[in-house]
Amino acid sequence: MVSQANTESIMSQRSELPEYVTRIDPGTPFSFSCHKGVTCFTECCRLLELALTPYDVLRLRKGKKMHSGELLENFVIVEQNPNEPFPRFYLTMVDDGRASCVFVAESGCTVYKHRPAACRTYPLGRAAIRVKNNAMEEYYVLMKETHCHGFSEKETQDIARYSQDQGLENYNRFNDAIAPILQHDKIREGFTPSKEQADLYTLALYNIDTFREKLFSDEIKSTDLTTLEKEQLLNDEKLLLFAIDWLYKELYP
Repeated sequence: MVSQANTESIMSQRSELPEYVTRIDPGTPFSFSCHKGVTCFTECCRLLELALTPYDVLRLRKGKKMHSGELLENFVIVEQNPNEPFPRFYLTMVDDGRASCVFVAESGCTVYKHRPAACRTYPLGRAAIRVKNNAMEEYYVLMKETHCHGFSEKETQDIARYSQDQGLENYNRFNDAIAPILQHDKIREGFTPSKEQADLYTLALYNIDTFREKLFSDEIKSTDLTTLEKEQLLNDEKLLLFAIDWLYKELYP
């Protein structure tokens, strides 16, 4: 099974893709549907590494009615690869011999309304690349894995229709908003953030409730917010966009 954490790296390899992974263009139809009646139901929720984006964590902690710090402590594994500038965040898997998602049950996903982008996108894979003026170019692949029987269903999809049905608009929007940080020219030139900067990355993007608390208590000194601005930042999505912009300025002054 393809690791959903590696979708972007697979996408970046424009040749020599695995046999079951093919590039797919907008408008190209494919047959696929996933539901309880499909014999492989929830099999894609096992034997995988599921990387989490900041918006994934924002939604999961809302779905679990948890403080972001509590979610990170109980359901997220943080890894720092010495060859990568920023830490990666992975959803915890159950030690059941099948590395099952911590949120999967016999009836299906227990956080379905707030499930991560990788789960929504599958069996597609999406990569977004920052180009001139921070515009984004997106690329898709279709991952037709042998275990998945959803491809035998008669429902016809294309990228736009499937993305809309899966509620991906906001997920893609926020993921693309972070691209200027992750794909900054300095990163491409070998920039390595300090330990303090890496901690700010985790705080601002993944521990959003603690970030808000520090912001509102003026513990974060590089901001000067009015009462009205603080009221607006009670909205999680506005806060995440604010955090992305704040972090960008902290990393690349």
